[in-house]
Amino acid sequence: MPELPEVEIARRHLARWFRGHRVLHAEADATRIFRGAQRKKFSELTGRVESLERRGKYLLLTFEADRGLLAHLGMTGKFVRRPERHTEPHSRARFHLDDGSVIHFKDSRLFGRMEPARATQLHHLKAILALGRDPLVEGLTAEQLQEAVGRSRSELKVALMDQGRVAGLGNIYAAEALFLAGLHPARKPATLKPEEWQRLAQAIHDVFQEALEQAEAQGEEQVYLEEDSSQNPFRIYGRAGEPCSKCGTRVQSFTQGGRTTHFCPKCQPKRSKGSKR
Repeated sequence: MPELPEVEIARRHLARWFRGHRVLHAEADATRIFRGAQRKKFSELTGRVESLERRGKYLLLTFEADRGLLAHLGMTGKFVRRPERHTEPHSRARFHLDDGSVIHFKDSRLFGRMEPARATQLHHLKAILALGRDPLVEGLTAEQLQEAVGRSRSELKVALMDQGRVAGLGNIYAAEALFLAGLHPARKPATLKPEEWQRLAQAIHDVFQEALEQAEAQGEEQVYLEEDSSQNPFRIYGRAGEPCSKCGTRVQSFTQGGRTTHFCPKCQPKRSKGSKR
């Protein structure tokens, strides 16, 4: 579930937790989160964290002596801070700090990823080079969005979720942005008009900003939607069968690109090319 806002909040938490402290000891269990990377290199990630960046859904941690780590949260991964000797369920890797706390990477489903690498090589790793524009780091104008997505032959929501086009945008926030912009998820990008690209670019920024504010309000303990199904903070995602918050029409869903898409048939009509608003 973690998309750009959740990963950005994880980055901010880690930056606060590492600031002013040293990693005395790093350890990782033998699990598939390393996916062929050298797990033993994880134990070398000690000392101070000199920088902590995010690109799309990836975190890039730079340690002393040109040591680095590429991290991806996957579907259920998250970082938590606990006291020493605390037993954390599903903890897969740990940083022991000089203040007596431990930063755990916990991941119940093991879809997360850890890749130790030289710090100077982090931005040159294949996964990072393949990313498209990051809306939060690099900005995203209507023109830049059209340039990135407009030539895709995929349906609009599928194209938006392509990390090589827009980094960090996934199923949830793509659905939310399209709802705010009043665009049907199955539109073809080539059919969008300039004012629709403008609405969509603004909607992407708006849903990210709103999500960041909501996540910051949670405090240090991030709670993903899947962990608390009683809470759904989204306008359209996960609301199939419920009345639309704008017009009251029943929200519908369909499978798109292997994922469930939610939309309002009235607020997001599927217009053909050349149709008028």
